[in-house]
Amino acid sequence: MTEPLVQARGLTKRFGDFVAVDAVDFDIAKGEAFGFLGPNGAGKTSTMKMITTVSPITEGKLTVFGLDPATQGRAIRQRLGVVPQEDNLDLELTVAENLYIYGRYHDMSRTAIRARTKELLEFAQLSDRAKSTVEPLSGGMKRRLTIARALINDPDLVILDEPTTGLDPQARHVLWDRLYRLKRQGATLIITTHYMDEAEQLCDRLVVMDGGKIVAEGSPRQLIAQYAPREVVELRFAEGQVDVVAPRLEGVANRSEILADRVILYTDDAEATQHELTVRDIHPEQVLVRRSTLEDVFLKLTGRRLID
Repeated sequence: MTEPLVQARGLTKRFGDFVAVDAVDFDIAKGEAFGFLGPNGAGKTSTMKMITTVSPITEGKLTVFGLDPATQGRAIRQRLGVVPQEDNLDLELTVAENLYIYGRYHDMSRTAIRARTKELLEFAQLSDRAKSTVEPLSGGMKRRLTIARALINDPDLVILDEPTTGLDPQARHVLWDRLYRLKRQGATLIITTHYMDEAEQLCDRLVVMDGGKIVAEGSPRQLIAQYAPREVVELRFAEGQVDVVAPRLEGVANRSEILADRVILYTDDAEATQHELTVRDIHPEQVLVRRSTLEDVFLKLTGRRLID
């Protein structure tokens, strides 16, 4: 077994009396795409800041590339590529100049930067925009440039914080394709995201955080198999009928959720569940049957409460 690229044991971060990260353990292996999922305030960002060495740990142990962030932060940062949640490009410079500046930050030679810039512009599908200023670019183009910039130093570990937030579906899928190519090239990725479909697409393995703790860990498929029945039946009723029907749904599925606008039934056999509804003379206005997803797991583990 090779040593994990990132290893945490009892990793804790406190801000005064508030515990943002509460004694978590995880390993991230070379070449995998590892995800951190969780609602706002779960501890994801605090964990990322400790990995990128911009925030010191309070307790526990953390190593990145086998190095100690407390004493070897500069050596760690030289091997990282970081994609922040918000694009922070220099809008008045050209696309190529944005890459050039970051190459110089990493003490790369001009010759190396030129070669790497050509390669990355092709990767990001921005070759025809090399001499364009950044400001008029679309949101998807800016996001691809931000990712390309993070790769200028050929990092051993790429950290992406909410990589597709604010993008339309087409731009998201283009970006997924770029990240998937990085995976195939052997890159190690750490991804935080609010999009469950994104986590299913990109992550080999992930943890779900809530209240500063890790509440589940595994591959997307493993988590769905462990925490969710095979199928979901969503029922919508006429206004005011959910409370009337709810008592009659007892035992009709493995688990049920009664919401203001609909009822969600989690079941191993959607066809049998629908038959039971008919037997009980329950006739919703709309029925949606689908496979369980990572989002169902996420909501079961963290709840549906809204956290600002």
